[in-house]
Amino acid sequence: QVQLVESGGGLVQPGGSLRLSCVTSGLTFSRYAMSWYRRAPDKARELVATVTTAGTGTNYADSVKGRFTISRDNGKNTVYLQMNILKPDDTAVYYCNTRIWSQDYWGQGTQVTVSS
Repeated sequence: QVQLVESGGGLVQPGGSLRLSCVTSGLTFSRYAMSWYRRAPDKARELVATVTTAGTGTNYADSVKGRFTISRDNGKNTVYLQMNILKPDDTAVYYCNTRIWSQDYWGQGTQVTVSS
């Protein structure tokens, strides 16, 4: 079955950086766009970034443009989210996502906390 496993979250000071990874299995990874979402306490889930199948096209939420970079390695079935200049408002659980035949698949999430 399709599995997505995130890692790389943690506690970081404002202005710091983190790199999230999402390792996938059970799917032909290179065929599907991949996305990162986040959910902050008491807020709706937010689409953070999306990368196309070959990795040549990306889209970002306005709140992270210029600070976050999504990328993928189709040889490793992995998608990444490089997060720089982190702010307290970036604190959330970050989820990896893909959609296959209208079915959404999610990882378990990884907590990112930005605090001094």
